[in-house]
Amino acid sequence: MIYLKYFIESVLTSKNDELISKIGGSIITNRYPNQALKSWRERLSIKQVDLARIMAVSPSVLSDYESGRRPSPGIRFVRRYIEALIELDKERDKFLEKLTASSKGSAILNIGEFHESIPASEVVKLVGGKILSGEKYLERKIYGFTLLDSIQTIYSLSGFDYYKIFGATTERVLIFTNVGLGRSPLVAIRVSQFKPRMVVLHGPTSVDKLAIDLAEQEQIVLSLSSIQKESDFSELFGRI
Repeated sequence: MIYLKYFIESVLTSKNDELISKIGGSIITNRYPNQALKSWRERLSIKQVDLARIMAVSPSVLSDYESGRRPSPGIRFVRRYIEALIELDKERDKFLEKLTASSKGSAILNIGEFHESIPASEVVKLVGGKILSGEKYLERKIYGFTLLDSIQTIYSLSGFDYYKIFGATTERVLIFTNVGLGRSPLVAIRVSQFKPRMVVLHGPTSVDKLAIDLAEQEQIVLSLSSIQKESDFSELFGRI
């Protein structure tokens, strides 16, 4: 198994340490690191053969790691993989630089990674939640949270900013405040390539059935929070 703290320590001297740490975190904390590798490559529209060339390995080796035919990759391989992605991306659209740019004024109210994972069931308790969908997924591990203003999410999140909400990993809970009927957050998630493991809605007394149906289709734990103040979320999750 790859340990996150050792990975972070291994990249501190790199000029691309922020990018490497962010991408590496999403790979390391993923239940299926091989799929996470492939997901990042495809997200950047980089061909396997081009990445293999930069890494000085054969495409078949890369394919074996991405498909899971080889054991989970080690720290050194993950770092080389990410550095090759960054090098190729800089020659093209510089998507990754935009991904890590400042989020001031965006819909993201707070974002963080937990020191230790907690089950989705514990998140439900923390937010005084009512489970609307995904009860059978309550033992999923959650590694981080993102607090979002749902209205600003609709109006101001560009494609790049949307990716930022996933922080170091998609194995997280997205908490939407100022929610009306709950449709918009779930529709946005539905059309995105990346999905959170859990969504908490804050504001409504009831949630539109479409939102619940979409959560069920995406196999997402959906909960309606009874917390009164928006600021309480940051305080609660900041302790984990």
